[in-house]
Amino acid sequence: QVQLVESGGGLVQAGGSLRLSCVTSGIGGTMNAMGWYRQAPEKQRELVAAINSEGTTFYADSVKGRFTISRDKPKNTLYLQMNNLKPNDTGVYYCAAERDNIASMSRYGPDYWGQGTQVTVSS
Repeated sequence: QVQLVESGGGLVQAGGSLRLSCVTSGIGGTMNAMGWYRQAPEKQRELVAAINSEGTTFYADSVKGRFTISRDKPKNTLYLQMNNLKPNDTGVYYCAAERDNIASMSRYGPDYWGQGTQVTVSS
């Protein structure tokens, strides 16, 4: 059974930092791409960062230079380091896993979702 469990969300002031973590189980080496989606209030869920098994990364324009995605394969953990946070970064952040590639995950959505963690950035 595949499980993705996020943690690390919270309330932070603009300009602050947070690090999200996603511990996975039941995946083994079957997922090529993993990523973080964000859903702001009354907006569609969007892919903000992704990484594949070779370490190639993708970032949405809105987070480039501020967010860093990484994965620790021995620990089965995906991270999202978020710096210089802005009020527009507020939303529920979801961990995602995909058997195919980042492009497929971006176009069609991932194979698996986590339950989400709330990030709130105050001005």
